[in-house]
Amino acid sequence: MSVIQRNNIKVLGSGEKAMVFGHGFGCDQNMWRFIWPAFAEEYRIVLFDHVGCGGSDLKAYDAGKYSSLEGYAEDIIEICRALSVTHGVFVGHSVSAMIGAMASVKAPDIFDNLVMIGPSPRYIDDAEYIGGFTEAQIHELLDFLDSNHMGWSQAMAPVIMGNPDRPELGEELTNSFCMTDPEIAKRFARVTFLSDNRADLPRVTARSLVLQCSEDVIAPQAVGEYVHRHLPGSAYVLLQASGHCPNLSAPEETIAAMKTFLETGAG
Repeated sequence: MSVIQRNNIKVLGSGEKAMVFGHGFGCDQNMWRFIWPAFAEEYRIVLFDHVGCGGSDLKAYDAGKYSSLEGYAEDIIEICRALSVTHGVFVGHSVSAMIGAMASVKAPDIFDNLVMIGPSPRYIDDAEYIGGFTEAQIHELLDFLDSNHMGWSQAMAPVIMGNPDRPELGEELTNSFCMTDPEIAKRFARVTFLSDNRADLPRVTARSLVLQCSEDVIAPQAVGEYVHRHLPGSAYVLLQASGHCPNLSAPEETIAAMKTFLETGAG
């Protein structure tokens, strides 16, 4: 099986330098449809689905390999090697922000720039670290998902999306969650919400932009500020957008912040 088939890779755009987009939990590459066209003239756009999501090959899912975020980071490196991506840009949403950072540490030549949208290196509070959830809350969330995937999706997606005045956004995320294979979703959720990748942040050498949404229940402002403080030389932008998915709810603001960072090196 080729990497192209495994990760349902699509290559678009007309630029020489690559811009690789990584989606969040329960989503797929379609979540980038409002963002990537703004960069298609300048970059070679690479869209993919994590194994177990979207149009990826579900037969390629290996519970052992994907028992940690490192398995997903290895896939990103394989994607880049297969497409001869070097010195590119990685745009990661939510858990993919950290997956991309991990890939850049393992293979520093693949990305010169990281755009991290709603990143969180750890979701559970720890001593003075504020992750946004207690350990009990995370286990309650995971137990709910284990017992009722559809009910969890219908309850959690609108909360994660935010923007209650635009219910169609919450409905889209609900549908995306519901279409994900339930067993894989349960495993990916555990890997995501029990992860602790704080030690990886100081090892990142790529220029990084942290895009933090206001009123984000999954990755609150304190988390984005923590990521910014521990990523060497990173830029930080607090978006006016609320919720956890500005790639859907506020694409224009997201694009503008990305372009400012990539064109001028400023946040």
